[in-house]
Amino acid sequence: MLLVDDHVLFAQGLAGLIQQEGLAESVITARTVEVAAGLLARQEGFELVLLDIALQGETGLALLPRLASYRESPPVVIISSSEDEATVRAARAAGASGFLAKSAGRSALVSMVRAVTRGNGYFPGGLEPMGPELPLTPRQMDVLLLLAQGFPNKRICQSLNLTEHTVKTHLKAIFTQLGVHNRTECVNYARARGWL
Repeated sequence: MLLVDDHVLFAQGLAGLIQQEGLAESVITARTVEVAAGLLARQEGFELVLLDIALQGETGLALLPRLASYRESPPVVIISSSEDEATVRAARAAGASGFLAKSAGRSALVSMVRAVTRGNGYFPGGLEPMGPELPLTPRQMDVLLLLAQGFPNKRICQSLNLTEHTVKTHLKAIFTQLGVHNRTECVNYARARGWL
């Protein structure tokens, strides 16, 4: 199992708990998306990735589009201290297999690992999967998710490993597709439709 979290004490505690419960033989920890992507590219056999959504200076969700290029990528469960519906929706929209609040107890952790390793999803509140009415490409959705977190273009570029020109092109396409004129309108529109 791979655990991606930049809080060392939390990561060590969670790794210990996972091993105590017999949920994984070993837990490897990474503190950044870059390190996690490197581990996943080099090693096969990770059954599950637990991914913190807020890593130092970047969003953990940036790992998900990178996994799409791997031959066999393990399911990813977002772990987060923010449990609001927008965060859960963002995790689901990005392609996560589940979501676990950091405030959850031991039994929720066990249920989540069992559900996801059996191929099921694990989300609080029984949110419905996103409908087909979403008019954006997966990459535009990545940009929108970071936009909704208040990231400026430069941070979006860094998180998604894109040029500033590409990010501006995506933003223009998103604005045109949604019929909005600025970042605030765009995020409000997407939230009203339940995409965030």
